[in-house]
Amino acid sequence: MKRLVFIFAIFLSVSSFSADNVKKLEVGEKAVLTEVKMKDVSGELVSLSDALKKNGLLVLFSCNQCPFVLRWESRYNGIKEWADKNKVGMIVLNSNYQKRNSDDSYEAMQAKAKEKAYRFNYVVDKESVLANAFGGQTTPHAFLFDGDLKLAYKGAIDDSYQSAEGVKEAYLKNAIANLGAGEQVAVTETKPVGCGIKRKVD
Repeated sequence: MKRLVFIFAIFLSVSSFSADNVKKLEVGEKAVLTEVKMKDVSGELVSLSDALKKNGLLVLFSCNQCPFVLRWESRYNGIKEWADKNKVGMIVLNSNYQKRNSDDSYEAMQAKAKEKAYRFNYVVDKESVLANAFGGQTTPHAFLFDGDLKLAYKGAIDDSYQSAEGVKEAYLKNAIANLGAGEQVAVTETKPVGCGIKRKVD
């Protein structure tokens, strides 16, 4: 148990290191690169505009093997159902350019999507283009946009990566519900928790 806690502490300590010099999209700003087509695990090419629904779009940076993703990923399909209920689209991006020939290869993404029965688009962010444009820092890191593609919330999924049972503040679901009801998002930003994106930096 101590070893596991130590490993998580290491990931937390480096989670923002690789994003220090990357521009960060601020709440209220419009999404960029919305027409860029990205390869989904199905083989289809999908853009953010394609995934957008009436009340908005959730862009979630994720990957295959980060310990934090492994704790949170069982909640992803539930988030998709919640987003659908509130007429919000959902797309999950893998931006781990430096691991594209290993843990985060396209084939590994396909295997992950099949294993976990993902019911949303899981796409390759080639050369970390969107991660760098948005300022995605960690896996996972949520960016929730309203129907006009203005950033309404960014940060963590909730306050308990350890387990769904331990959640006291469901930040992302609450923000999605706000958008679905046509309300202002109450909490617009929280600190992302996870592994640093293994991005391509020019």
